[in-house]
Amino acid sequence: MNLTDYNEIRALLARHQFRFSKSKGQNFLTAAWVPEDIAASAGLDENTGVLEVGPGVGCLTKELSLRAGKVLSVELDRDLKPVLAETLAECGNVELLFADALKLDLNALVREHMPGLRHVVCANIPYNVTSPLLTAFLEAGCFETVTVMIQREVAKRICAGPGTADYGAFGIFVQWHAVPELLFDVPPSCFVPRPKVTSSVVRLTRRSAPPAAVQDEQLFFRLVRAAFNQRRKTLVNALSAQIPELEKTRLEEILSTLGFDVRIRGETLDIEGFAKISDAIFRAQTTDF
Repeated sequence: MNLTDYNEIRALLARHQFRFSKSKGQNFLTAAWVPEDIAASAGLDENTGVLEVGPGVGCLTKELSLRAGKVLSVELDRDLKPVLAETLAECGNVELLFADALKLDLNALVREHMPGLRHVVCANIPYNVTSPLLTAFLEAGCFETVTVMIQREVAKRICAGPGTADYGAFGIFVQWHAVPELLFDVPPSCFVPRPKVTSSVVRLTRRSAPPAAVQDEQLFFRLVRAAFNQRRKTLVNALSAQIPELEKTRLEEILSTLGFDVRIRGETLDIEGFAKISDAIFRAQTTDF
């Protein structure tokens, strides 16, 4: 069965009386090159255990099964159970789990279902849960790479650098944990139903250590979020609103001591710059309070 052929997909879904769910962000692939290229980009071999979230009708799952030692595919929609039972019947190294991936302990999951293998994520993830899923994958700390298809706009934000319109707090979070690469775009014509946006495939390679050392990681991300919550304000004004215990004049003094213009905006700072300011604020709080 060709799981990217529109007519075969339509017949398959009709046999099982399946209807698409907008609330679950379901868009199934209808171009064979896409799952092939995604799976090829994930760097799989027989020693790899793959976590897939949102298999749809299983076209990417099949490609992963051809390359990996084990595929654990997590699907939220139980209505797809008979569909996937048919399409993946011959894939002996695929295990299906019908559950909400956001409610799972990912570390425990891969240890239980894919012991002795190196672990990666490879998936066409639902657009409506992109950020929380990526956050969960990265915070789990057990995946060497995360290769996913997501909205192009989100992919651009993940890969953006300082001083660009796409640069923001979530991109810094991702880059703190991993090195992102934008691999290729996938147009709406490759899906059914067709989404209104272009998709992109990105690969996130886990870092062995963050790109900068900080004394208080929670303070670092508090600083980052504050800077981007009010992008149009100077960093001093943005931070004074979010860190009221530190006076504005003290923040200006800290920036000046570090060699930054007191009128600087957060969107122009790289991760190292945020780290320097975070540590200086940490020292000031320790000294002043």
